[in-house]
Amino acid sequence: MLQYSNIHQTSNFAVLSISYEKADVETRGKFAFFDDNIKNFVTRIHNVDLGDAFVVSTCNRTEIYTTSPNYLLVAEEYCKTIGVHLTDFLQFANILTKEEALIHLFRVAAGLESQIIGDFEIIGQIKKAYSRFKKERQNSNPYLERAINAAIQISKRIKNETGISNGAASVSYAAVHYILNSQKKITEKNILLLGVGEIGQNTVENLVKHVYQPKIKIANRTQEKAEKISEKYNIPHVDYADFDKEIKNTDILIVATGAKHPIINKSHFPNGKETLVIDLSIPHNVEKNVTDNENVTLIDVDELSKQIQETIQQREKEIPKAEKIIKELMKEFLEWEKKRKLAPNIHHFKAVLKNMERNEMHQFYRKNKYINITDMELSDKMIQKITNRFAKFIIDNPLKAEEISKLMHEILVEQPNNEFNEKH
Repeated sequence: MLQYSNIHQTSNFAVLSISYEKADVETRGKFAFFDDNIKNFVTRIHNVDLGDAFVVSTCNRTEIYTTSPNYLLVAEEYCKTIGVHLTDFLQFANILTKEEALIHLFRVAAGLESQIIGDFEIIGQIKKAYSRFKKERQNSNPYLERAINAAIQISKRIKNETGISNGAASVSYAAVHYILNSQKKITEKNILLLGVGEIGQNTVENLVKHVYQPKIKIANRTQEKAEKISEKYNIPHVDYADFDKEIKNTDILIVATGAKHPIINKSHFPNGKETLVIDLSIPHNVEKNVTDNENVTLIDVDELSKQIQETIQQREKEIPKAEKIIKELMKEFLEWEKKRKLAPNIHHFKAVLKNMERNEMHQFYRKNKYINITDMELSDKMIQKITNRFAKFIIDNPLKAEEISKLMHEILVEQPNNEFNEKH
């Protein structure tokens, strides 16, 4: 007899999110997740059989996505990995489960939950994060795989079908926007970018795009990476060992590094030169004491977000269009999930019909010594048509699915078996 699972149980999907909405830059920095944490975290959750989870950590949010029903235990292992207390984490975390968690993922991917509405950098970070965890886990989770693919599709459609990203207002652009509005004779300013990760590269791209022949140099701990970006954008790079010397001639310093602790402090500005310092890092990679020098201005990601309100107001008008797309693809996802849950019932029903077909064909061949190919093709079509009808009914009526599946099993399997046993 087929063992029927609880087909009504919603998927164990949850997200635990710490974002700019409840936590400031300093607080978010405490919960930031780094690439070198991945192996340890994945090992932890699988050693205690907690299933699958991956972490997205950006300047505006750190989120744990998991298919484990024990999501608080997953969060506890996460906190052990990064060295914080679970109670501290839960103080700032929003916890969403099931459909609410899925909608949240889709809204994040759509740029609707970004500090700057319409910032699509996040979808690349989600893809990258999931890919790294999948690689470490050495397999994929069908539910997460489908959810990520749906999120990517949503992001693409919203980009193409709405104006929610018009007026480019990502964190990297916000930095350039601030420079353009606060600095005079920008083409004469010496700009030094420290860190050429994703945000650093986006900042370079925006500078090159919006400033005519900017006097920009880049520096990075990994020389090879600096050389690659230098060649890509045709701008000079400096050896990291020469950074302290280079900063003395810098008018604008942009820090986009991924260090766990501040690497720039007031000792880097001993000569009283007027300098704008923009810290795009989470946690802060620039000590706040740099402003002890009254000629140094420090701007961080939270302050940058306030510079582009006009763009945001225009983007907010596009939100209903984006939400309509999310609703449409959410419906598709839930249909897929229904079919996935009911797939064993459907496959079993079809297997029973195929078994009946084989028996009938065998009997027919014994009597007539041949089987017509056309008859077999017609038989296959009929089986598929009946299976489709069965599938549609239980998908449309999930509360009756188990009852109908059992009834079909009784009629098509148990009753014929009982009749056969009575005769023999």
